[in-house]
Amino acid sequence: MELTNKVIVVTGAGGGMGKAIVQQLLERGAFVVGIDLSVDSLKDIPQSKFVAKAANILDEKKISEIFLEINNEQGKIDGVVNAIGIAQPQTPIEEVTLEQWHRIMNINATSLFITCKEAVKYMKPKRQGSIVTIASISAVRPRPGLQSYIASKGAAESFSRAMAIELAPYSIRVNTIHPGPADTNMLGQFAAKNADVGTVKADTFKQSVPLGDLIQPEDIAHSVTYLLSDVAKMVTGATLHVDGGRGL
Repeated sequence: MELTNKVIVVTGAGGGMGKAIVQQLLERGAFVVGIDLSVDSLKDIPQSKFVAKAANILDEKKISEIFLEINNEQGKIDGVVNAIGIAQPQTPIEEVTLEQWHRIMNINATSLFITCKEAVKYMKPKRQGSIVTIASISAVRPRPGLQSYIASKGAAESFSRAMAIELAPYSIRVNTIHPGPADTNMLGQFAAKNADVGTVKADTFKQSVPLGDLIQPEDIAHSVTYLLSDVAKMVTGATLHVDGGRGL
């Protein structure tokens, strides 16, 4: 699953899962561009084959400029990993504001439209490319009080499948990963207001995984590497569950 000389863009690169993905792609030989609102957590990554770009993922003009710059400097864009995402604190629907709904949908779903639209401009002429979107097993096994988040991740999966069939004639592959409860800072953000985060992680999320443990960011990174690599050259429109059995 080598990625030598592949140019890959990772959104949400500053998060726990995003950073693990960036590090593994670099280890596999890729040139990686990491995009996030804040890139402070990426300063310790060696810069020889890595570039960090601070940007609002919903700023279409800025994202377009970044993709153009990458293509001009590297001559191509081989892959995109949509690892951007925000959580929803467990909240009954009647207490969710329209503003909160829009924020979750925009970051978790609309951002995919923006990045895929830009990436495809440079992938289509070369008739190659791979796009991987990190969604959530909650789209398959919902939890109460997470309706907005779940809707956004369901949209992410559906959008990826739609892109897979649209882009197949150009040999561009599009796949989705459904992580189960992952051991990142984001997991605690799903807890209800005033709930004990440590207890929720142990008694709610960890206990929900049949294999008995939280998913590690590296587990997701391994799957991303596979889907971006030529080993998966006939895999498109797929949804890979990396969830310890949570979706069963």
